[in-house]
Amino acid sequence: MIIIGIVIIVIGLFFDFCGSLGIVRLPDVYNRLQAATKGVTLGTCGILIGICFMSHQSVFVIKCLLCCILLMLTSPISTHALVRAAHIAGIKLWDKSVVDKYEEDKPKPE
Repeated sequence: MIIIGIVIIVIGLFFDFCGSLGIVRLPDVYNRLQAATKGVTLGTCGILIGICFMSHQSVFVIKCLLCCILLMLTSPISTHALVRAAHIAGIKLWDKSVVDKYEEDKPKPE
């Protein structure tokens, strides 16, 4: 079980690293927020699940799983709210962006 836990933690660390790299390398705020959300959701939950495999205390495992559930629910929702607020505030997309669904959903003046 220890080896499985270590492997899952390493996978979680990989996702955290990729999310951090995406924050630095991606061109606009929308892509950066997406990378940050993926890193937090997959990376941190991976680390917590790996710790669950390594732990032998049921109370600790329950707390880790509850934290995972909380992260899975709140991180994507809060990122969606931030992206929507950024779009409403008028922050432009990257020049090479292809699709802007928020712009398409705006009501057309008659």
